[in-house]
Amino acid sequence: MKIRVAVVYGGRSTEHEISIISAVQAMRAFDTERYEVIPVYMTKENLSYTGDLLRDISSFQGDIARMLAGAVQVDFIREGNRVLLMRHERKRFGENVISEVDVVFPVVHGTNVEDGTLTGFFATLRLPVVGCDVLSGAVGMNKAVMKAVCKAHDIPVLDCRTYGWKDYEDEENLMNEIESSFSYPVIVKPVNLGSSIGISRADNRKELEEALSLAFSFAKRILVERAITRLKEVNCAVLGDEEEAEASECESPLGADEILSFEDKYMSGAKGATKGQKGVKGTVPAKGAKSGASGAKGAGMASLTRKLPADITPEKREEIRALAVRAFRVLGCAGVARIDFMIDKEDDDRVYLNEINTVPGSLSFYLWEPAGVSYRELIDRMIEIALKKERQEEQILYSFDTNVLAGVRL
Repeated sequence: MKIRVAVVYGGRSTEHEISIISAVQAMRAFDTERYEVIPVYMTKENLSYTGDLLRDISSFQGDIARMLAGAVQVDFIREGNRVLLMRHERKRFGENVISEVDVVFPVVHGTNVEDGTLTGFFATLRLPVVGCDVLSGAVGMNKAVMKAVCKAHDIPVLDCRTYGWKDYEDEENLMNEIESSFSYPVIVKPVNLGSSIGISRADNRKELEEALSLAFSFAKRILVERAITRLKEVNCAVLGDEEEAEASECESPLGADEILSFEDKYMSGAKGATKGQKGVKGTVPAKGAKSGASGAKGAGMASLTRKLPADITPEKREEIRALAVRAFRVLGCAGVARIDFMIDKEDDDRVYLNEINTVPGSLSFYLWEPAGVSYRELIDRMIEIALKKERQEEQILYSFDTNVLAGVRL
């Protein structure tokens, strides 16, 4: 009997469109002899739909409302020992169960989905979930908390300061405080977003003012850290769980002597906007663009121009791969995550962990192929890890019967 896998994607996130790309790529890579793949698309209003047309990227390139009219709105419902995908609008006669679900595979990016929120929902249904649990998802998404945890475990990160909307009410005082804490240039970023959304570099007070305005337009809290002026970025993925994890090959994005913008990562041909970035528009590939495990190079993070393997020394490669595995385990991750590092070329090539992507774009399949792991095998192993985690959960006692309420009078 096939394993029934609900691939959930989209959601109320600034990275909604990138999630669509990653999910369509992933669904094409599944072994259909082993899995029954059920696409579940979440709209930006968090309404869930299923249907075969949701497997095709071209369905999302036109009128979304018209597309959804050809799909079925659904809900996840627990019934006894099963989790069912049910029609939202029940039929009086006929079948309302779309499918039973054995495991859910969230291919989601960004706040409100990747940050443990969606995983928490499925956890209440006691449904096995591929990837990180609630805590590791939340910590991974919050850049300040992630840095604090890594720093406590001697994983090198840049020092930072965080500020909220209340601090921003007195903008002059806030900029004075930042200038007293850091020398220019600085990087300003939302504390809980991915895909470089809202991130910019400031070389002076005027640019700092613009950077704060941009970052606070996307989040209630922002983070400020010094900018590395001679920067080399290196990314590495990790697959596994807290018990056993391994690192992929390393990559280095080409032409990235500053932190990559959203446009650098996802919008082919767009000029970078790391400095003075004014806004972000998410897109999906043009009609006819290739996507999927074979031919996925034209979309998502897989389309980024890169040096793979990274142009670094064998010693630096092993240092980064070891740090990636340590960070993955320290943060309690599971499944696959991509960890992005910065090399300070002005400081004897010192390495800093920049951020972790607990559900990386394209699931970082392109980093595993050079290591001999196909996209299909990557998905198999991620699902196996989720089912292993579920078996372990079943051994833990979460509730028991007591007579505590017997004598209570209120």
